[in-house]
Amino acid sequence: MVRVGVIGIGHLGAIHTKLWQQSSVAKLIGLYDVDFSRATEIANQYSCTAFESISSLLDSVDAVTIASSTNSHYEIAKQCILQGKHCFIEKPITETYIQAQELITLAEIHSVSLQIGHVERFNPAMVALSSYSIKPKFIEAHRLSQFKPRAIDVSVVHDLMIHDIDIVLWLVGGTVVNVDANGVGVITPTVDIANARLTFDNGCVANLTASRLSVQAMRKIRMFQENTYFSLDFAKSELEIFRITDAAVQPSQQATMLGTIEAGLVKKNIVYEKPTVIPTNAIEQEHISFIQAIEGKKPIAVTAFDAAEALRIVEIIQEQCLSKL
Repeated sequence: MVRVGVIGIGHLGAIHTKLWQQSSVAKLIGLYDVDFSRATEIANQYSCTAFESISSLLDSVDAVTIASSTNSHYEIAKQCILQGKHCFIEKPITETYIQAQELITLAEIHSVSLQIGHVERFNPAMVALSSYSIKPKFIEAHRLSQFKPRAIDVSVVHDLMIHDIDIVLWLVGGTVVNVDANGVGVITPTVDIANARLTFDNGCVANLTASRLSVQAMRKIRMFQENTYFSLDFAKSELEIFRITDAAVQPSQQATMLGTIEAGLVKKNIVYEKPTVIPTNAIEQEHISFIQAIEGKKPIAVTAFDAAEALRIVEIIQEQCLSKL
């Protein structure tokens, strides 16, 4: 089995440690954190070794999860890649787009797999969506969170909006040709609430809003295309679909008829569907896909190239927001 270690044992790193310890596809060897007492506490909890240095951990593993602070991703990942270790790096991949590009080059030279933790790709609602033809013309996303002091090392664009940027880039598949963004720093010196409008070369427009100052949390995305409207709730892992179909086409057993549209000789049905969503642990599914990529069974699910492109858009949005503060 692939031997795995975890670097960075904060809130998210502890979750990764727990799930790797329970994994049936890999063996958790140990972990490292700059706070050795924290590393020891979590290592004792999950019956693995707390290493006193990254280099000593790397001597004992084949792959690592890097869940340290964003500003440390580049140096840690570089050290791991140079030692030939496969890396699962929590998002954002690095602090800057240039750093991400350098890691991509290094990974190619050393034949190392890099997978990035854009976890919403593995949300059960997104998995359910994958069985439908997606050709959106307009997308609206809201990702709102209550304020959490542990997340202020980066802006809300890097922390929250990047999830929806990755999803939109993945689903649309085109190239962003224009970005128009605004943001405000309310509690921190950086951006705490932001809105961005992305225009793609295929005509699709995405309107994204992210805030870490909201009373109620929200993680929703709505997509509109010809004859279809998709609504995804990432928090509830729910997918709803409204479609216009030919009246002669019988709706599926999951569908509900909402009404009929008559336009001359043409008759259309308005159909509502709420597909069955199979519950899964998204981070656990990330782990499985990472191991499958290492073993050559499947392509990397979220590539470093994907993550770097999302980060490039993040930097454009961040620059525009800061210029208007």
